[in-house]
Amino acid sequence: MAATSNLASTPAQASRSSLAPLSEPLFRSLWIAAVISYTGTWMQNVGAGWLMTQLSASPFMVGMVLTAATVPVFLIMLPAGAIADMMDRRRLLLYAQWWMVLASATLGLMTLTRCISPGTLLLFTFLLGLGSVMNDPAWQAITPEVISRENHAGAVALNSAGFNVARAIGPALGGWVIAIAGSGTAFLLNALSFFGVIVFLYRWRRPEPAPTSAPVQASRVLESVLEGFRHVRQSPVVQSVLVRTGVFSLAATAIWALMPLLAKPFGSTGYGVLVGCFGLGALAGAVVLPRLRPHVPLDGLVAGAIVLLALVTAISGRTHQLGLLCLVMSIGGAAWIGILASLNYAAQTMAPPWVRARSLSMYLLVLQGGMAIGSMIWGAVATKLGVPDALAIAGVALVAGLVTIPRHRLSFRELEMAPAVVRD
Repeated sequence: MAATSNLASTPAQASRSSLAPLSEPLFRSLWIAAVISYTGTWMQNVGAGWLMTQLSASPFMVGMVLTAATVPVFLIMLPAGAIADMMDRRRLLLYAQWWMVLASATLGLMTLTRCISPGTLLLFTFLLGLGSVMNDPAWQAITPEVISRENHAGAVALNSAGFNVARAIGPALGGWVIAIAGSGTAFLLNALSFFGVIVFLYRWRRPEPAPTSAPVQASRVLESVLEGFRHVRQSPVVQSVLVRTGVFSLAATAIWALMPLLAKPFGSTGYGVLVGCFGLGALAGAVVLPRLRPHVPLDGLVAGAIVLLALVTAISGRTHQLGLLCLVMSIGGAAWIGILASLNYAAQTMAPPWVRARSLSMYLLVLQGGMAIGSMIWGAVATKLGVPDALAIAGVALVAGLVTIPRHRLSFRELEMAPAVVRD
């Protein structure tokens, strides 16, 4: 395995065209389908968060929407990663996509027929989360299989950019749809958005694995999970990514969990606009980030972005004008993508092919699990102290997390592109 290097020391990668991966037809098709699916997901998120504010005035219940979506992370993320290393990832992705279609469509129909309650909304949010968790490790792991080696770093960045294009479009579109036709229609549109990915997966013929790749034995899931844990124990690189991700996610989720309450005075359209501004800021950050990496040490870049996000989090609770709040959210989005893109690239390159999905499942467990726990924490704090004080405390917590940098620096490895061997 190649030696570990700092992201900031890769100017050759940074100098490549940021759009070069889109010249590859396979990746381009998947990227377009993914952006459509992400847009539907953001419409779903806006619809669920806004619907809960209509069903319950409790900040705790509003925070529980994000928690319900991420609780499945604790239940099945690690088995999902093991399964993604053991079976055909294409087939696993198809199962997960169809599950999410059915869950979202059912929730939409129940909402339109007014057969909905806070508990029902949380239940179907949980079911959608199950599908997403089964999908995520395999989805992350197939990136090297649909792109050439030289364009992999650009593909990871473009995936982040695509997610943030959807984050900019989806919430605003969702707020508009909710204002005109209600949250149920937004849920049905989310169900339709999965079909682009489904069509891609049906048409994709997954390449045969390279003969030099390390085989993954079709052992029992528990044994495969334990094998993944052994790899983590032996890899300081993976450990550092997981520690940094956990510390960040616990505090950073406050602004997402409480955003529906910040937006409530401005209506569903205002909520969509705020989330859209966050997405536009993230998209701008994704454009600027490759230009900063050759000149700014990775941990310095992440630390600066965390401080900026901490300020945004604290200020957002004290800002009551929509225009100013939009500006604050745009800055927060840029800081957010600077942190998450760095964590994601480090996670994508931290493990060899035979254990890649399992390592990524642990990264996603820490990231999304931290957000689930954080959502409950900040919802409870906001219920007791109020939203402004909860966000101020979260900002302090973000800055406090910087103490982990000296012992756990982010790094990346030269990626082994070969997919893992699949044994049925």
